[in-house]
Amino acid sequence: MPILETDALTKRFNHFTAVDAVSLSAEAGEVLGVVGPNGAGKTTTVKMLTTLLQPTSGAATVAGFDVVKKSGGVRRSIGYVPQLLSADGQLTGHENLLIFAKLYDIPRRERDELIPEALSFMGLTDAADRLVRTYSGGMIRRLEIAEATLHRPRVLFLDEPTLGLDPVARRAVWDRIMGLRDTYGTTIVLTTHYMEEADSLCDRVAIMHQGKVVAMGSPEELKVAVGGNGATLEDVFAHFTGSSLDSRGSYSETSRTRRAARRFG
Repeated sequence: MPILETDALTKRFNHFTAVDAVSLSAEAGEVLGVVGPNGAGKTTTVKMLTTLLQPTSGAATVAGFDVVKKSGGVRRSIGYVPQLLSADGQLTGHENLLIFAKLYDIPRRERDELIPEALSFMGLTDAADRLVRTYSGGMIRRLEIAEATLHRPRVLFLDEPTLGLDPVARRAVWDRIMGLRDTYGTTIVLTTHYMEEADSLCDRVAIMHQGKVVAMGSPEELKVAVGGNGATLEDVFAHFTGSSLDSRGSYSETSRTRRAARRFG
């Protein structure tokens, strides 16, 4: 049975349909990518799956829980890293994780083990006692992933996890994401604008356009579908959406980038 499944999941805002009868699934331990142009409905889909938005119609289950009828069970089973900055720059990395541990009701004895383990896993042990406002964009993202996975969620949702990061920082985040899957068996659902990211990380990719899933399969299957023989995911993206694919920095720069990303679909 899939750990995540949607059936004709739909979200309307007045007369605008942001997500239009989307049906997809993910198996336990799978990395599922959701890609598409700005405004395609990616973030709206993730917000419904994480119970932040209620569907207009259709159905979805995550970790066996209905996102509407059993929303509490969904929230206990998932981690979520949004596009917008969620780490507090006025606190240290360790203090940020401590707050999340308390929010997840992790007992004190377990906190004392899980927080150092999370910092080590994300490569942040040496920066644990520094204020997060001194972190680079890549370090902030790794801290946010550590926050979202402290309680060992069965499913981790990552909305544009490497938005605004340079290639070296992106690669570091990719390594940590795959480590979560390989070490803990975490199912990962990520949205991305980077086709290289989808190609490198994802077992399967769902391409969204105008609120619909217009193609879904492994990166190789999708390339074959548009001709293979040297086709790239960029070619696949352009074929199914008619669109071409159109940075790093400090805490403040990362914050500005993610505020700008609020308009992304």
